[in-house]
Order: sequence, then structure tokens, then C-alpha cells
Amino acid sequence: MYVSPRTGRRALRLLLSASAGLCAIAVAGGCTPGAGPVSAPSTRAGARAAAPVAASELEDDYREVIANVLPSVVQIEAGRSLGSGIVYDDKGHLVTNAHVVGDGRRFRVTVATGEQPLTATLVSSFPEQDLAVIKLDSIPPGLRAARFGDSSAVAVGQIVLAMGSPLGLSSSVTQGIVSAVGRTVSASSEGGGIGATLGNMVQTSAAINPGNSGGALVNLNSEIIGIPTLAASDPGLEGSPAPGIGFAIPVSMVRTVADQIVKYGEVRRSGRAALGITGRTVLDHSYRPSGVAVVSVTRGGAAEQAGMRAGDIITKVGNTEITTITSLAEVLASRSPGEKVRVTVERGAAERTVEVTLGEI
Repeated sequence: MYVSPRTGRRALRLLLSASAGLCAIAVAGGCTPGAGPVSAPSTRAGARAAAPVAASELEDDYREVIANVLPSVVQIEAGRSLGSGIVYDDKGHLVTNAHVVGDGRRFRVTVATGEQPLTATLVSSFPEQDLAVIKLDSIPPGLRAARFGDSSAVAVGQIVLAMGSPLGLSSSVTQGIVSAVGRTVSASSEGGGIGATLGNMVQTSAAINPGNSGGALVNLNSEIIGIPTLAASDPGLEGSPAPGIGFAIPVSMVRTVADQIVKYGEVRRSGRAALGITGRTVLDHSYRPSGVAVVSVTRGGAAEQAGMRAGDIITKVGNTEITTITSLAEVLASRSPGEKVRVTVERGAAERTVEVTLGEI
């Protein structure tokens, strides 16, 4: 099992503390010849003394991560909206959310190494994955590119820090854990949102607020593992944010999209599965959502090649029932291009199932 140097030091400290505890227990139990009894209060006192030491060591870890990563996190002003971004490379490319840049092409960027805002220009935006790349017009001294981690190493329970400019408070840091991985979420189209359905998201308990979007979700090895993008809303509180439930785009997708934009100026391979249709939600006789009507099929696309046509009503993909266009987008977000799936459709009074080899957005 690979253990990073920092992780190794923490593990060693814990091991030494555990060993010391075992010695105290062994002595108290009289297993060491000639040793006198050790009172319980002494053991409890030792535990109380060890707690502040462990807390201090964790604080040191936090400070080191913040010192390493915060210089790579920027604040982005796009018209009246404000968000965050990450320094992607030493050429001045910054990666952020598509909903942060919106329809803008010119931006004001405040970097950690200077007080005066810099100017930046849009390279390309990819709303389907809520990612965008902009580029500084001039590169300031000391600009530091972030280090990116490995999505496959992200685990539930892992301590993470979220860095960005929540509510315009630049260089803010919040702390939490990875609450879940592999989430599929749909972003609202209200208030400047893009309405995209995003798969394989990292769920975190670190506070995510307006302005955090496009910033950094960081592990204790000072590596970016995701871009905070949205927070869950509580329908019982009129859409107010649900505390402790935020979502970040995984670093693997960030690299896939940003690398292509930097190299080609556009995304050529999204890694997102597609049926190759346009559709709309249909209602049953009780006015409840009951499927997705195919409005058109893309010529040569996955649906057409499988024999689907305009007028079909999609009711199931695999074993998942489809009731709305959002539910269809969510099930496709969890699939991969080239994957074969069985799609159930209603055509007139008949129901049929076709095998579709998924295409790519």
C-alpha cells in the first residue's frame, strides 16, 4: 500500500501514540516484571495531554496545505457576477465553472500575489460540464500553478478544504470531509445557472457558498481533487441552501476538459454519453410526467442507428424508469460513450426495447 510522506508522518505519530498507550496498559496490568502499578488517573492524564498535541499537528497540516494551495486560487469578476478559479498552468490559463463566466468574454482577476486586478480573456466554455478556461493577458511574477490529484484515490471520510471567494470574501477556507463520490446532480437554470446534469460528482461537507464556484477542493497532500460547483437546496425551506451538502466536479473531468481547451481551444472529446436525440417530457392522463418524447434524432447518431425515431416515447434505460428529460440526462451522465444499453420505448400502442451503443456529447 502506498503511503505519501505526509500521510506516513501522521500514521507514524498515531502509531507511536498507540504504542505508548499499550505500554501504559501493559504496565498497569503487571505484565512487566518489577514494574509497580500505574494508576488510572495517570493514564487519563496522559490521554488528555496527547489530545492537544494531535490537534496542534492537524492544525499544522491545515496551515501547510493553505500556504501551498491558496496562492493558486483566484477571484474572478464577470460583469456583476463573482466566482473563483484555479491557476491551471504557468502560461496564465485559469480553470473555473462555465456558470461563473456566463456569456462574458473579458474578466477581472485578482490573484493571491497582487492587490491590483488583472484582465483575462475567455479561451472556451463547455456548459455541458459546467467548466471553462480563461487566460490572463499578462502573467504576474510569482503566479503558481496548482497541483492536481487523482480522482480514483478520493475516498469517503477523507479530510478536504474548500478554497475560494464565498460571498466575495476572497481567500476563504472551509473544512470538511468527502461525504460521498459518484453523485449525479442537476444544476438549476435559475439565477444564471446552466441547468446541466453532472455525473460522478464529489459530495463534501465543506461549506460551499455563492462565490466558491470554480475554486478548489483540496486534500491534505495539497492536491486539487475537485472544483466546488454547487450546493444542495432544501425544498422545504423555499430552496435555501442545505448546510453541509456541496458538490465538486472531480479532477479527472476537470483535466479532460481543460487539457483540450488549452490545446485545441475547444472540447473535442467530452467523455459524456449521449443518445443523439432532442426530447421533451410528456405527461399522462393524470398530468404526471411519464416519459421523454423523441422530437428529433441526430443523423448517424446512436438513437438513429438503433432504429429509434421521432415520436418514440422513452420510458426506460436499462432498469431505470424515465419520466422526465432530467431523469434521462441523469441516467446518461452515469454512463460512458461506447457503452451498450437497452432502451425501452413506446411507439403508438406497442412497446419495444432496442439496444443502443451510446455516442458522445
